[in-house]
Amino acid sequence: MPQNAQQPSFAECLQNATRSALHLETRDTYADNERFSAWRLGAKTDWDDRPSWWRPFHDHVAQAVHRGVAIQRVRVVSEPVSEYIRWEHYVTRANLAAGEQVRWVSRRHAVDLLLPCNDFWLFDGGLARIHHFAGNGDLIEDEFSSEPALLKVLATAFEAAWERGVPHDDYQV
Repeated sequence: MPQNAQQPSFAECLQNATRSALHLETRDTYADNERFSAWRLGAKTDWDDRPSWWRPFHDHVAQAVHRGVAIQRVRVVSEPVSEYIRWEHYVTRANLAAGEQVRWVSRRHAVDLLLPCNDFWLFDGGLARIHHFAGNGDLIEDEFSSEPALLKVLATAFEAAWERGVPHDDYQV
């Protein structure tokens, strides 16, 4: 994307997707947030009370899936998993309810995979949204690219991790 171009929001990227939205996550922890903090203190999600856990993100995903967009996420994690990853595994039920497909890959089983150092989304294989995080898990910025060579690297990495991944319901934390 041109340097001064307005960057699309995640919702816009997903709205414009027609075939796929692929997400690779490689961190064992992200910035603390209110929901994670509450879970650490023992709060549990009332899965029967959908309005209490359904977020705008889930609306965007559900709408895209309804249009026929395949939304896939792979999380590459260290084992034993971090407290944050245990929480993510717990709340992934919401992602699945929205129609997202999620797999997990242990770093131990990813040694021979060439994976990017950054988390990213890849929309229809034509636009990458690359996340840059600080060491403490704060999101610093998103970088966008439609450079063909980079898109190919990201797609290849994602596909390798996806093939190696364990479906969410089969992955034990």
